[in-house]
Amino acid sequence: MPRTFVEALNALPMRPFQWVTLFVCMCVLVGAGVALQLLGIIAPLVMEAFAVERGEFGIAMSAAIIGFGVGAWGGGWLGDRIGRRWTIAIAALAYAFATMGSSTTEGVWELAIWRVVTGLGVGGVYPNVLSLASEWLAERWRPVAISTLTVGVPIGGTIAGWLAPGLTASSGWEGTFTSLGLALLAVCVLVLLVLRDSPSYLLERGKADAAQKNAGKVLDGTVELVAEPKPALKPGERHIGVLHSSNKRFNIGVGIAFSSAALVAFGILSWSTTFLTTAGFDFAEASRAVSIAGITSIAGSVLAGILVRRYGSRLIMSLFSATLCLVIIVLGWQVQMLPDQPDATQRLVVVSLVGLAGAVFSACMAAMYVIMALGYPQSCRSAGIGFGIFMSRVGAFLATAFGGALLQWGGTSVVPFFAVLLVASAMVSAAAFVVDRQVPPARTQG
Repeated sequence: MPRTFVEALNALPMRPFQWVTLFVCMCVLVGAGVALQLLGIIAPLVMEAFAVERGEFGIAMSAAIIGFGVGAWGGGWLGDRIGRRWTIAIAALAYAFATMGSSTTEGVWELAIWRVVTGLGVGGVYPNVLSLASEWLAERWRPVAISTLTVGVPIGGTIAGWLAPGLTASSGWEGTFTSLGLALLAVCVLVLLVLRDSPSYLLERGKADAAQKNAGKVLDGTVELVAEPKPALKPGERHIGVLHSSNKRFNIGVGIAFSSAALVAFGILSWSTTFLTTAGFDFAEASRAVSIAGITSIAGSVLAGILVRRYGSRLIMSLFSATLCLVIIVLGWQVQMLPDQPDATQRLVVVSLVGLAGAVFSACMAAMYVIMALGYPQSCRSAGIGFGIFMSRVGAFLATAFGGALLQWGGTSVVPFFAVLLVASAMVSAAAFVVDRQVPPARTQG
């Protein structure tokens, strides 16, 4: 009896090839995190070498974010056309060479160009890694695997933070870029040696023989495979793309929810040190709060996949949005009511709330990746995830560009800043009420 590749996988346990595929996909995203966050770690040394102030250096710092958004949508589109495997390899090669190229720069604008390329590469791997990994897994494993993979980038940033001090001491900032860039080339080799496009993707492209060959890596014997079902085409249409009318409501819900979650995330991560130091924290304490949020974000991301798998995305996204609203209200109130010299208990409460916010907004974003990976049809899955990432960059840009203005407008009050974050937190609920393709609870999955 003909079956889709996913239907065949649903009846089987995890096989070694699937575990190895997940490992390589995680390596790609960890490498992306190293490339993306390295400049932020060694920025003081680079600014000193270029003899520039922080304001001017911001051009280089923000360049990768711009490249990330463009690379995600463009890389997703490319992955749907030429295959996820080759697109991942090209994008990983781009961020590896751009990291090495950054070591040759002698000014801010030259560095910014290389950082745009870095962002393009990082953005290009993200939707394709998530698409490829999800397509090699049974439905019951997809939510947890996807949400876990999303922590690869912050793990990469942590690794860069561990390695950078020793590398800069021995080789300077130029040698640090070169050394880590060379190491990232190993990721490209892993991609080409291990990763393969899924049978589902190949069947969608009409490559039945190649699909059967790749399916043999996990299926027992020969199974007659058919392509995944797709929305009906209208007369004259030959392809279901991201902006196809059948995706309209899904796109709107994803765009609103993902950009809103990113706005909250980058609002907290980018401006916590500012509003906390203004409220009486010293810089070390304020920085520690942001670091804790980074750690809790990893736990929140993994937890999101577990909860979505068990209870379904509609209920979980409703709860996440409501929880995020509550955390933002309480955090904003606590910061607003701090005295000029907060005591140890007050500081602990605020730091804990920042950490809790990190867990919840990261859980929201990880769950959105799960919804996109399972909601977009095979024909535009990578491009769809790329669209969602692009929209998240819109929220990130708004938070980083205007968060300071909101804090300045409020003067000694953080109410305007947190009011905007509260509205954004409520808009995350669009994932539950606007998105029309939800991940079902485990008990209703086939």
